[in-house]
Amino acid sequence: MHCFILGCVQLIIRTRPSRVYFTLNKWEGDDGWHAYGRQQGALLQRTHAPRTPAPRRAAPHRTMTEPGPKFHMLKLLKLILSAFLVTLSLLFTIAALRTLSLRAEVGLQHARWEKTNNISLVISQQRREELLANFKAAIRIPTVSFSEDGNATALREFDGFLRRAFPTVFSSNLVGHELVANYSHLFRVRGSQPDLVPYLLLAHIDVVPASESDGWDAPPFSAKEVDGFIYGRGTIDDKGSLVGILQALEYLLMKGYAPRRGFYIGLGHDEEVSGKKGAMNIVRVLKQRGVRLLFVLDEGLAVLDGVISGLEGPAALIGISEKGSATVKLSVLTAPGHSSMPPRETSIGILAAAVKRLEDNPMPRLFGRGPEKGTFEDLALKFALPMKLIMSNLWLFAPLLGRVLERKPETNAFVRTTTAVTMFNAGVKVNIMPSLAEVYVNLRIHSAQSLQEVLDLVQSTVGDQRVKMELIDGFDPLPVSSMDDKSFGFQIIKKTVLEMFPTVTVAPGICIGNTDSRHFKDLTNDIYRFAPVWFKPGDAQRFHGINERISKKNYEELLVFYFGLIQNCDLLKLPEPLGSIHEL
Repeated sequence: MHCFILGCVQLIIRTRPSRVYFTLNKWEGDDGWHAYGRQQGALLQRTHAPRTPAPRRAAPHRTMTEPGPKFHMLKLLKLILSAFLVTLSLLFTIAALRTLSLRAEVGLQHARWEKTNNISLVISQQRREELLANFKAAIRIPTVSFSEDGNATALREFDGFLRRAFPTVFSSNLVGHELVANYSHLFRVRGSQPDLVPYLLLAHIDVVPASESDGWDAPPFSAKEVDGFIYGRGTIDDKGSLVGILQALEYLLMKGYAPRRGFYIGLGHDEEVSGKKGAMNIVRVLKQRGVRLLFVLDEGLAVLDGVISGLEGPAALIGISEKGSATVKLSVLTAPGHSSMPPRETSIGILAAAVKRLEDNPMPRLFGRGPEKGTFEDLALKFALPMKLIMSNLWLFAPLLGRVLERKPETNAFVRTTTAVTMFNAGVKVNIMPSLAEVYVNLRIHSAQSLQEVLDLVQSTVGDQRVKMELIDGFDPLPVSSMDDKSFGFQIIKKTVLEMFPTVTVAPGICIGNTDSRHFKDLTNDIYRFAPVWFKPGDAQRFHGINERISKKNYEELLVFYFGLIQNCDLLKLPEPLGSIHEL
């Protein structure tokens, strides 16, 4: 019993030393145990007596007013926040000043231009009927390009039409004409001052296929008039410009016009299938003769009226570059077999997964790093706040605006390289596992990227060695043409537009499609893509779509535009500018 109690006492001592003395005194009634307890208690008291702590260095005395670590942290956060607010205020002030300094009259619009005696064009009713008849006749010839071989019968018919419709052009001593690659046309109009560098007006004869069964309101090669519009394939792309150029030259020559600056007119016959026989051979002929061009003007952009949401009034966009292009074939090859014993992954499934990765991971956002920056900054004046503030300061707001524009397909094209899966081929029978699956992907390359960069991104996004990639065709984005106050071609086009449409805002733009003009980049530094075709909401879908059309009034405006442009190009030099887009 004693041993048990002693064990308990020792346990209590180990666990709770502060209660040792009290526990031992509970047994004072037993003399023997009492004596033992006193002895052990004394020993335990000595053993477990509280030690006197060693003297410690006194902590420095902190007054109530001395700051602690938390105070320093708050002070640092306040300092960072203050710096952020100051920076934000400074950026906003700069942006606001830039916005307020925008000027309505910019560039050479009100500069002192060289005085010229341009011939005026008065279109009588008889002449109007004549020019419309010529245009309709061109539309009725189905110069459709299905392949690079072209439609030889229609192209020969079109050659005969040109000679009948424009007899003065083909008979004038000032004009030289030759067929190139059998069906394309090259005209040279000699100028009175051979030392002046010539320019080139470009258009194309061929059109894309069209069928009335697609839902046209009028047969696509009928040139039928409906409510003041002429319907037909090629009315916009590109027989309007083609016939307008030759009709303008016909009328100028009939009035005795002799240009000071010589120029060329090129009409390709296979633009819709890449222009490898038409435009490329025209380029070859000009290179052989050592021709250097001041600028080239081709189809491309247009006058947009109500198309850009929030823009006050119409805008004429002159294309100064084109996106690059790449057609890539992706393919998967597996062992064939019977559909009753399918493998875990089929060629179609592997390729479909790769396509899904491409669509789920679009190319990087590059808005503001290409010519589109100039477009939005030049149009900024015609927007209300806050869009005016944002668009005139893309150096600050480009990422924000890019995120907004990428939400719609028609504006996403300005933000990045676009990826379009256009053809998917696989399988020969419902109960056979296909050994080969292939897909064609068309990419339109942003000006801030190269063809090789895009191909590398496609390869890394696909990320599957079983998927083979092959470049079918491709080229880099086109160089950006000049558009400043010393740019002769851009300023002459702009001047001609404003003479016809004084309230229109003129701005540079980028073509998201491609034209024959890209083949001429070795002959000139400046290529422009524009025709004064008016596009209202919904008209862009008519381009290569159903119900392509142009109003009779707008076709007449095309003629007037080229009539004025040819004469304006006779200027020897541009005037000195009066101001620029920003005072700041």
